[in-house]
Amino acid sequence: MRRIRTILALSAASAVALAAAGPASAGPPTDRAATTAAAEKNIVETAVAAQKFTTLTALLNQAGLATTLQNQGAFTVLAPTDAAFAKVPKAALDALAKDKAKLRAVLLYHVAKGKLTAAKVVRRSSIKTLNGQRVRIRVRDGKVYAGGARVTTPDVLASNGVIHVINKVLIPR
Repeated sequence: MRRIRTILALSAASAVALAAAGPASAGPPTDRAATTAAAEKNIVETAVAAQKFTTLTALLNQAGLATTLQNQGAFTVLAPTDAAFAKVPKAALDALAKDKAKLRAVLLYHVAKGKLTAAKVVRRSSIKTLNGQRVRIRVRDGKVYAGGARVTTPDVLASNGVIHVINKVLIPR
């Protein structure tokens, strides 16, 4: 029952997030119109349009991963916001930006193959990421956590996958 309530709460949050993405037409926004508008852009375009993932998109470009996330295929991205990146010490972020291999490993730790919506995520204990490691999934008090980061906005749809907004940068072991 708790998982069903969590899925319903995440679905409601998704509707709010999608409505905030803007209408697909000149008429008043509806969940369906917002879903269609969001799903027309790929993951990178959706992140850029949200204007709260500038650090993430800059690092994806620097690591040469932006093109991958713009291509066909289905991806699930656990996307840290700029506020999440601001919590990382500047020296650590600068060092990461200088080491392309480590940067790619960290960024790929935020990406999974396939489109894993919130309803699918909450049924799992972990998700295998594209860097080969697994991110632990927990549901606690109606909130979903991925690798210790709280999912603040689930199910932001894109043409080639889904974004789940998180409040921390995940660091692989």
